[in-house]
Amino acid sequence: QVHLVESGGGSVETGGSLRLSCRVSGDATSESSGRGAWLGWFRSAPGIEREGVAAIYGTGILPRLADSVKGRFTISRDNALNTVYLQMNSLKTEDSGMYYCARGGVGLSPYSYDTWGQGTQVTVSS
Repeated sequence: QVHLVESGGGSVETGGSLRLSCRVSGDATSESSGRGAWLGWFRSAPGIEREGVAAIYGTGILPRLADSVKGRFTISRDNALNTVYLQMNSLKTEDSGMYYCARGGVGLSPYSYDTWGQGTQVTVSS
Protein backbone atom coordinates (compact mmCIF):
# COMPACT_ATOMS: atom_id res chain seq x y z
CA GLN A 1 0.00 0.00 0.00
CA VAL A 2 1.31 3.43 -1.00
CA HIS A 3 0.83 6.49 1.18
CA LEU A 4 1.23 10.13 0.19
CA VAL A 5 1.58 12.95 2.70
CA GLU A 6 1.61 16.58 1.61
CA SER A 7 3.07 19.49 3.51
CA GLY A 8 4.09 23.09 2.94
CA GLY A 9 0.76 24.78 2.43
CA GLY A 10 -0.14 28.00 4.15
CA SER A 11 -1.22 31.57 3.70
CA VAL A 12 0.73 34.00 1.55
CA GLU A 13 0.18 37.38 -0.07
CA THR A 14 -0.10 37.87 -3.80
CA GLY A 15 3.32 37.62 -5.42
CA GLY A 16 4.71 35.40 -2.70
CA SER A 17 6.01 31.85 -2.87
CA LEU A 18 5.33 28.47 -1.31
CA ARG A 19 7.02 25.13 -1.66
CA LEU A 20 4.85 22.04 -1.33
CA SER A 21 6.27 18.62 -0.56
CA CYS A 22 4.78 15.17 -0.98
CA ARG A 23 6.41 12.28 0.79
CA VAL A 24 5.79 8.87 -0.77
CA SER A 25 6.01 5.72 1.30
CA GLY A 26 4.88 2.13 1.08
CA ASP A 27 5.54 -0.99 -0.91
CA ALA A 28 5.44 0.70 -4.33
CA THR A 29 8.11 3.33 -3.75
CA SER A 30 10.80 1.31 -5.54
CA GLU A 31 10.06 0.94 -9.23
CA SER A 32 11.40 -1.89 -11.34
CA SER A 33 13.73 -1.19 -14.20
CA GLY A 34 11.77 -0.13 -17.26
CA ARG A 35 8.80 0.98 -15.21
CA GLY A 36 7.87 4.20 -13.50
CA ALA A 37 5.02 6.07 -11.93
CA TRP A 38 3.59 9.49 -12.50
CA LEU A 39 3.37 11.83 -9.55
CA GLY A 40 1.09 14.79 -9.90
CA TRP A 41 -0.20 17.86 -8.13
CA PHE A 42 -3.87 18.78 -8.37
CA ARG A 43 -5.99 21.48 -6.83
CA SER A 44 -9.61 22.13 -6.06
CA ALA A 45 -11.60 25.08 -4.79
CA PRO A 46 -15.28 25.68 -4.03
CA GLY A 47 -17.24 25.63 -7.26
CA ILE A 48 -14.22 24.62 -9.32
CA GLU A 49 -13.59 21.16 -10.72
CA ARG A 50 -10.41 19.48 -9.61
CA GLU A 51 -7.67 20.31 -12.08
CA GLY A 52 -4.20 19.07 -12.83
CA VAL A 53 -1.47 21.54 -11.95
CA ALA A 54 1.77 19.68 -12.58
CA ALA A 55 2.98 16.13 -13.08
CA ILE A 56 6.27 14.34 -13.45
CA TYR A 57 7.19 10.80 -14.48
CA GLY A 58 9.61 8.71 -12.46
CA THR A 59 11.99 8.08 -15.34
CA GLY A 60 11.05 11.07 -17.48
CA ILE A 61 12.85 14.29 -18.26
CA LEU A 62 10.23 16.91 -19.01
CA PRO A 63 7.55 17.81 -16.51
CA ARG A 64 4.02 18.75 -17.44
CA LEU A 65 2.50 22.00 -16.26
CA ALA A 66 -0.92 23.48 -16.65
CA ASP A 67 -0.98 26.57 -18.86
CA SER A 68 -2.18 28.68 -15.97
CA VAL A 69 0.98 28.03 -13.94
CA LYS A 70 3.68 27.85 -16.60
CA GLY A 71 6.51 30.23 -15.84
CA ARG A 72 5.53 30.38 -12.18
CA PHE A 73 5.43 26.79 -10.86
CA THR A 74 8.05 24.08 -11.01
CA ILE A 75 7.63 20.39 -10.22
CA SER A 76 10.61 18.24 -9.27
CA ARG A 77 11.45 14.90 -7.70
CA ASP A 78 14.04 13.70 -5.28
CA ASN A 79 13.89 9.94 -5.71
CA ALA A 80 16.42 9.33 -2.96
CA LEU A 81 14.03 11.00 -0.53
CA ASN A 82 10.90 9.60 -2.18
CA THR A 83 9.56 13.12 -2.39
CA VAL A 84 7.98 15.29 -5.07
CA TYR A 85 7.98 19.07 -4.79
CA LEU A 86 5.92 21.88 -6.19
CA GLN A 87 7.65 25.25 -6.09
CA MET A 88 5.06 27.99 -6.50
CA ASN A 89 6.22 31.51 -7.27
CA SER A 90 4.38 34.72 -8.15
CA LEU A 91 1.26 33.39 -6.52
CA LYS A 92 -2.12 34.81 -7.46
CA THR A 93 -5.40 34.77 -5.60
CA GLU A 94 -6.79 32.32 -8.14
CA ASP A 95 -4.12 29.84 -7.08
CA SER A 96 -5.90 29.41 -3.76
CA GLY A 97 -7.30 25.99 -3.05
CA MET A 98 -6.65 22.57 -1.63
CA TYR A 99 -3.62 20.98 -3.23
CA TYR A 100 -3.34 17.21 -3.50
CA CYS A 101 -0.56 14.98 -4.67
CA ALA A 102 -1.35 11.72 -6.38
CA ARG A 103 0.43 8.72 -7.84
CA GLY A 104 -0.14 6.21 -10.58
CA GLY A 105 -2.12 8.09 -13.20
CA VAL A 106 -1.07 9.67 -16.46
CA GLY A 107 0.01 13.28 -16.85
CA LEU A 108 -2.49 15.89 -15.75
CA SER A 109 -5.58 13.67 -15.82
CA PRO A 110 -6.79 13.66 -12.20
CA TYR A 111 -9.24 10.77 -12.48
CA SER A 112 -6.60 8.41 -13.80
CA TYR A 113 -4.59 8.44 -10.56
CA ASP A 114 -4.71 5.58 -8.09
CA THR A 115 -3.54 6.97 -4.76
CA TRP A 116 -4.08 10.38 -3.21
CA GLY A 117 -2.77 12.35 -0.29
CA GLN A 118 -4.93 14.19 2.21
CA GLY A 119 -4.26 17.62 0.73
CA THR A 120 -2.68 20.83 1.95
CA GLN A 121 -4.40 24.20 1.91
CA VAL A 122 -2.99 27.15 -0.02
CA THR A 123 -4.48 30.58 0.54
CA VAL A 124 -3.31 33.60 -1.45
CA SER A 125 -4.58 37.03 -0.47
CA SER A 126 -4.00 40.56 -1.73
